[in-house]
Amino acid sequence: MYFCLQSSFLLAFIIHGLLIFSTISNFPAAMIPFQKGNLLAAVPKCRWVVKNCALAGGNMSLGSSSLVSGAKSSGGAFEFGRTHVVRPKGKHQATIVWLHGLGDNGASWSQLLETLPLPNIKWICPTAPVRPVSIFGGFPSNAWFDVGDLSGDGPDDVEGMDASAAHVAKLLSTEPADIKLGVGGFSMGAATALYSGTCSVLGRYGNGNPYEVNLSAVVGLSGWLPSSRNLKNKIEESEEVARRTASLPILLCHGKGDDVVLFKHGERSAEFLTSNRFQNLTFKTYSSLGHYTIPEEMDDVCNWLKSNLELDGK
Repeated sequence: MYFCLQSSFLLAFIIHGLLIFSTISNFPAAMIPFQKGNLLAAVPKCRWVVKNCALAGGNMSLGSSSLVSGAKSSGGAFEFGRTHVVRPKGKHQATIVWLHGLGDNGASWSQLLETLPLPNIKWICPTAPVRPVSIFGGFPSNAWFDVGDLSGDGPDDVEGMDASAAHVAKLLSTEPADIKLGVGGFSMGAATALYSGTCSVLGRYGNGNPYEVNLSAVVGLSGWLPSSRNLKNKIEESEEVARRTASLPILLCHGKGDDVVLFKHGERSAEFLTSNRFQNLTFKTYSSLGHYTIPEEMDDVCNWLKSNLELDGK
């Protein structure tokens, strides 16, 4: 069985009934059938793990999972959607906030994460605010920040990225002191996770406010590094920042067949980070993988998390 999570970037088009956008040059030809309460993907040999997911905002029950209501960011400008929590089935040793892609929500990934053989991890899956998105011609969609292209080359929405990074930090701030903390995501969620990682090593957000969460792991699938233009100079500001940068474990995974966030953007992000003192970075590539996930990739994620977070599996 293939556990595939198709492009949330594409889902935004189906959810909103937008089938054509002249502003998007790399939009794949294959469309995804959408039916409320169920997701169907036109991917060969691919079966969805994500089923009976109410993208329109319905309640969700997942056994060991729970649902909490949305919350506003500390600045009050962005209202985040519902947060889905997958509780650990074994001894709680780590908590990871997992961020969905553009146009998706926290429910879909929570259902996939619950199936992983990682009993020591508590997963927190928030939902991004609904906001105008430049790549959709200003049409509103669930997005962690505004984006004009999926490469990191466009203008940086520092306010939006700071608000989402602060939301991640807030979700992690109430965890017990002995619990290791991490952040991960897919596509735009991966970009936000990487931005949170840079805030963690720098000790501050892009606006200069202090970032006070110590991250032990960052995972990014099919994503890119945003706001990288001045990162090198910031890392070189102090020995303490350089030390945190060198020690932060990062896993990046990207498919060479990705036609939404092109492989070259993920590769370039990995090379930039490695060349700027992020020495504890692993970059995994997959020859035929598009903008979705498969068992091989999720196995790599599980093995990497077990090793870097020193989980005992009980």
